[in-house]
Amino acid sequence: MTSQHYTAAVLGLGAMGLPMARRLASGLTVHGFDISAERVDLAEQAGVRPFGTAASAVDGADAVLLAVRNAEQLDTVLFGTDGIASALKPGAVVIMTSTVGVDAVVDVARRLADLGVELVDAPLSGGPVRAGEGDLLIVVGASAAARDTAAPVLDLLASTLTVVGDRPGDGQALKTVNQLLCGIHIAAAAEALALAHALGLDGEKTLEALQAGAAASFMLGNRGPRILQAWDEDGAEVLSRLDIFVKDLGIVTTAARAAALPTPLAAAAEQVFLQGQAQGRGALDDSAVVTVVAPRKPSGS
Repeated sequence: MTSQHYTAAVLGLGAMGLPMARRLASGLTVHGFDISAERVDLAEQAGVRPFGTAASAVDGADAVLLAVRNAEQLDTVLFGTDGIASALKPGAVVIMTSTVGVDAVVDVARRLADLGVELVDAPLSGGPVRAGEGDLLIVVGASAAARDTAAPVLDLLASTLTVVGDRPGDGQALKTVNQLLCGIHIAAAAEALALAHALGLDGEKTLEALQAGAAASFMLGNRGPRILQAWDEDGAEVLSRLDIFVKDLGIVTTAARAAALPTPLAAAAEQVFLQGQAQGRGALDDSAVVTVVAPRKPSGS
């Protein structure tokens, strides 16, 4: 199928959905839906065809891209009162880009298969800027046929596309491992920079030095500057909410318990993020986890 005859629908035009829709509209026919009229207007300006309901947006679409917050939202979008599952054409694919856990994706894939629709389990990494540039890391679990159908969408969005298995759930499994490391690394970066301040070190110079040596990590380099801003009155710009890691580390520790595998570091990181959420920091950038470790910027001796 040529791109001229291929239609993708993007449901949810939020922080990630809108730049992904814009990116897809550069090469495909794209339908868009969001409950926010403002977001729909922005999408339309980027060449996305707007629709008033989710069901009408997916009508005739070859691929439907979903970026939901959790497993409950996934179930509601597909099978709820106004769910889209019955509006999908046989042979279409649903591309699931969020981290919701293996069990939720396996269950949804089974229910969609009864309707002649395949699920492409494709959790992604990268923020809104990279989404708009087609520079996302995407891991995929899906049948070869489903991957072929989804290819026009995935190829436009991903700079790195890794097929980890032929079954929905395989992508979620790898993303679960990924989020274990990311959650621990963010919490560790926050502890390290808080300690640096407590020892009287300059935060920016410390960060620069650490990134040049063996202690360097992607999360230290990416979140480090925002961690240093988290103590400011306005905090850091919200690029990834703290409560996302409450969800994701919950998925990690639940999966580990089911596998009878101890994950003490992930469990400790989960508790730090949970504490931040309990203190009302859930909607802040995840770099605000440093304020759980040190509510005020430490002053060194």
